[in-house]
Amino acid sequence: MKKEELKKLIDTAAGRIPADVVIQNCKIVNVFSGKIVEGNIAICGDQIAGIGDYEGKEVIDAGGRYAAPGFIDSHIHIESAYVSPEEIGRLLVPHGGTTIIADPHEIVNVCGIRGLDYMMEAAKGTKLDIKYVLPSCVPATPFEHAGAVINAPEMEEPIKRDGILGLGEFMNFPGVIAADESVLDKLMTAKEEGKIIDGHGPGITGKELNAYASARILADHECSTVEEMEDRLERGMYILLRQGSACHNLRTLIKGVTPENSRRCLLCSDDRQPKTILHEGHLDNHLRICVEEGLDPVTAIRMATLNAAECFRLYDRGAIAPGYRADIVLLDDLNDFHVNRVWIAGELTAEEGRYLPEIQFHDISSVKGSVVVKDFSKEKFKMHLKSGHVNVIGILPGGVVTKKETADIRLDENGEFIRDPETDIVKVAVVERHQGTGNVACGFLKGYGIREGAVALSVAHDSHNIIVVGVSDEEMEFAVNSLIAQEGGIVLVKEGKVIESMPMPIAGLMSDQSGEWVDQKLTDIHEKAYSELGISGEVEPVMTLCFMSLAVIPEVKLTDMGLFDVTTFSFISTEA
Repeated sequence: MKKEELKKLIDTAAGRIPADVVIQNCKIVNVFSGKIVEGNIAICGDQIAGIGDYEGKEVIDAGGRYAAPGFIDSHIHIESAYVSPEEIGRLLVPHGGTTIIADPHEIVNVCGIRGLDYMMEAAKGTKLDIKYVLPSCVPATPFEHAGAVINAPEMEEPIKRDGILGLGEFMNFPGVIAADESVLDKLMTAKEEGKIIDGHGPGITGKELNAYASARILADHECSTVEEMEDRLERGMYILLRQGSACHNLRTLIKGVTPENSRRCLLCSDDRQPKTILHEGHLDNHLRICVEEGLDPVTAIRMATLNAAECFRLYDRGAIAPGYRADIVLLDDLNDFHVNRVWIAGELTAEEGRYLPEIQFHDISSVKGSVVVKDFSKEKFKMHLKSGHVNVIGILPGGVVTKKETADIRLDENGEFIRDPETDIVKVAVVERHQGTGNVACGFLKGYGIREGAVALSVAHDSHNIIVVGVSDEEMEFAVNSLIAQEGGIVLVKEGKVIESMPMPIAGLMSDQSGEWVDQKLTDIHEKAYSELGISGEVEPVMTLCFMSLAVIPEVKLTDMGLFDVTTFSFISTEA
């Protein structure tokens, strides 16, 4: 802030000069005191000058609505919405989102620092304030091939950038607990710059949790029980209560929020598709759920605003108070949390569901052409098994955690899988798409329910190789080749024909189309996945499949290098 800007702010606050904008007739939610006060808000430039009786060059009547600070999503992967940073801004701002803490882990795993550069430039095209953290685990584990390898030396330049808050979720928690040298180097890269380190530690307890927390890991969004939540809170960590498209932990964890610990609790999406945003909302949806579960609405709003701002050291926002950034959301009530209008940095940015500014899209050429597959054919799906007693990835509906199971399958004379239509076990494969290694690993999936055709994605957390599941090697081969031809995305095939698809030219992860277009495509994909391929109605066909290679979430997953037991962090044989 320049001296003359500070003078103008103080003069406005003192009432010596009129405010640029006065929002009058508000019920102001004070996240400091917990009170709701009727009054007017004076805005000077991009900041709040004061609350009280002010004159303004422009006066807006709030009509008695509630004025809350702008909502802050404390952890989100833009790529998982399948749209660009500019488009995610258009989708989230009308729901009250004014700041997001984005971890571009997905695109950096595909494109390296070039992907981060694209995301930071594209963020300039939206009024949504996108704050980034530098992905900490590229690749997420050493047990798969990604598009880049980023160690401490590669982090030294980007960690210094103004738009980078610190290191993103540190998924290699075994490396932290073991004090691995390369992990320590990464942690020190952030610590030496005085920047934060975000967390990701599912299932850690006892001394191992102490070891993880001792590295001053800031927060964790992977709690699935109140007990896990309390363990981390007691060790000084913040808890991010997650409500995404795939993972729904908010209703469970809200039961553990108390007056004593609520200031250490935040709200986040992690992964949120356009379908969810357009039909359910964003943090406004989180707030509805909080109130439905009996939480005081002001406490809930504080979790979505001040708590997040303080956690991530964004001390200029998170409250409606003098000198704070003028990020303001007008709400019709504190039950439904319908958003009437949104101001970001003092600018009216959304009104009744409509994003107002013009969007400037950044060129995507630097992150296109990311699907590079070598020597692929259906022969790569041959498994040559010696026993029909096999390890199986068991899908647990409603989340991304899987169960390690065993099953007996039929084999032909060459040791190849013979699918039984009456048994819900099918072949799943991961095809490496970054380095041209030619790697293809196969396993078995239970609970997906597919009865016809195949599904192939280039979105497969976290390294985003191609993942494909189908009823035959021929259908799976056709699906993979179709996916390569469209430069990534989603493909559904049946009887050797593409029945639905969604190209994702931005790193094979994101569409360059609108959120509404993506929503319609996903609707069509879901409809045909259920009606024509017979996928189980209990399973979200895209989000579920894309997490079946995530080798940091228990119990067992499949990478391009083989079947991986997450509980032991080791590869296991397909044969049990």
